[in-house]
Amino acid sequence: MRIFTSFRIGSGDGFRKKLLEWCRRFNEICILESNGYGNRFQSEHSHYSYDYIAAAGSVKRFSPPEGNVLEAIDEFAGNAGDWLFGHLSYDLKNETEKLFSRHHDRIGFPSATFFVPEYIFIIEGNNLEVGWLEEVSNAEEVGELVNMIESSALPETSPGDPGFVKEAFRKDKYLEAVHSILSHIRRGDIYEVNFCQEFYSDNASIDPAVTWIKLLEESPTPFSCYYKLDDKYLMCASPERFLKKTGREIVSQPIKGTAPRGQDPEEDNLLMEALEADPKERSENIMITDLVRNDLSVIADRGTVQVDELCSVYPFPGVFQMQSTISARLAPSTCLSAVIKALFPMGSMTGAPKIRSMEIIEQYERSKRGLYSGAVGYITPGMDFDFNVVIRSIQYNIKKSALSFMVGGAITCLSDPEKEFNECKLKAGAIMRVLGLENNAV
Repeated sequence: MRIFTSFRIGSGDGFRKKLLEWCRRFNEICILESNGYGNRFQSEHSHYSYDYIAAAGSVKRFSPPEGNVLEAIDEFAGNAGDWLFGHLSYDLKNETEKLFSRHHDRIGFPSATFFVPEYIFIIEGNNLEVGWLEEVSNAEEVGELVNMIESSALPETSPGDPGFVKEAFRKDKYLEAVHSILSHIRRGDIYEVNFCQEFYSDNASIDPAVTWIKLLEESPTPFSCYYKLDDKYLMCASPERFLKKTGREIVSQPIKGTAPRGQDPEEDNLLMEALEADPKERSENIMITDLVRNDLSVIADRGTVQVDELCSVYPFPGVFQMQSTISARLAPSTCLSAVIKALFPMGSMTGAPKIRSMEIIEQYERSKRGLYSGAVGYITPGMDFDFNVVIRSIQYNIKKSALSFMVGGAITCLSDPEKEFNECKLKAGAIMRVLGLENNAV
């Protein structure tokens, strides 16, 4: 049985950094950080959940075998009767559809993993709730643990060395691939596809926790996460929610459309207005919004799918992003696997039509996406859930000294290959700065 106990903690991010340091001892860690955006973007479309929630250790964990993932998730979640934290890899598409992945996987995250944590920490301002299991601990020990974490000193740390970072595509080959994708669009094979490229190192030696903190300092976003499974790490600063379910209500918030931030408020306003009016960026967003509407209609009560927000522009450090919000009411007794099968992978990271887009992604990309453009999140005992979209992220396998990050963008009939390449440079540049590679050519 899980029991939650409340505590008061000091203000600021000091406790969070100390908690992250304490969590290092576990093989399973999942920390979901909103960076204050729940309070910053208070609107009817925020669908705010938690300021900060961390899960550490596991009493139960499963990584189902390939080909049996969806049914296993339903069975595991139904039998657990507790909170679950974990991920869905992009390559779960090979089970939701008749697809395959033949590219090299540098990091090695499983198709899906979920675990019942030993401890759950939920922070709202100065309030801390700790969820603990009676068979693992007791109230006195939990109180001592909180005091120990809060009074501990942070060690001296270094982000480490990312090694020599290489590109999967030279510029000329990237432009060649985009031109080929445009030929598919002109033939009517697809309307839009999310095309990505990998940057990687085979001799990295970084500190994942320190790197994640640096990533959040560079790009604090509402769906950030730090995720560890044994020797594999994800450091993520995602601005995008994939899916949230509350009761029978479900919402998806795809992001498509990006513009750089200005040097001052006046330039910011001009760039924001230009993004709002840009026909190419709006068409990207509207096509994916329509795709999500269609996906939701498969599992929703008739007539309940609606677009609550279309092409709204939000400011983030470094970029403006265009977001839409689509909601629906699930048909009674809709199981988790049915939701995943209908909506995963998310349309913002695939394209339209979805299946043909994923085939073209496999044809022209050079790396297996793995956890990139997958999802990380939690499932409650009542089978509510909230998952992000894994973008703006770094993956790291400490055993293999392998580091990987991917960037990409939507290719439509209005795409200019040079501009698409420059958008990738903008996104990759932020991660290069985090890794201390400001002077690397991107």
